[in-house]
Amino acid sequence: MKVGVVVFPGSNCDHDAAHALELLGHEPLLLWHKETSLQGVERILLPGGFSYGDYLRAGALARFSPIMAEVGRFADRGGPVLGICNGFQILCEAGMLPGVLARNASLRFVCKHVHVRVEAGESLLTRGLRPGTVLRLPIAHADGNYTLDDAGLDALERSGQILFRYCDEEGQLSAGANPNGAMRAIAGVRSERGNVVGLMPHPERACEGLLGATDGRALLESFLS
Repeated sequence: MKVGVVVFPGSNCDHDAAHALELLGHEPLLLWHKETSLQGVERILLPGGFSYGDYLRAGALARFSPIMAEVGRFADRGGPVLGICNGFQILCEAGMLPGVLARNASLRFVCKHVHVRVEAGESLLTRGLRPGTVLRLPIAHADGNYTLDDAGLDALERSGQILFRYCDEEGQLSAGANPNGAMRAIAGVRSERGNVVGLMPHPERACEGLLGATDGRALLESFLS
């Protein structure tokens, strides 16, 4: 399968994502942000990093890159789109996912492994994973505090759009297990239609034992299935 990995100025996980896709037997195609053709890709991945240096607000400038108009049209046709970390921020800024990613509650950059609990099975990222499954994944961000008004959060709960929540190793929610202060401990969501998904942890950095975690492999295999 040919998977487009969009590269913005400041992307730093594009080659990590491409490596993970190759590891899983698929063909990554790096798409520069100024391109206006998706070149026949079947999936689109917006990788992590610091697009445009996170100036103004994380993802706020990248959403205006020429390729994002094509990404939007691809999603409107039902095409699968995955945003990881900065990619999640960009999708929110582009209005393709609900909410925004605000500055971490600690006002510090956080880089470590965390645990997340699968909230919704049979999604683009969680096929084959039962709700309640706990995954260990790395994070690396300064703006991961998922924020939305109460009415919006309640709507996400009702529609099953919350994919992951930060938790402890046993799957319990607590303030100590929430690394950035995200509302309702949300670590990832999907669009109402379900074909656009975003998460702050990095599954592409958790596909090989050499990296200390392999739980990300199941998420990417689900996205590529």
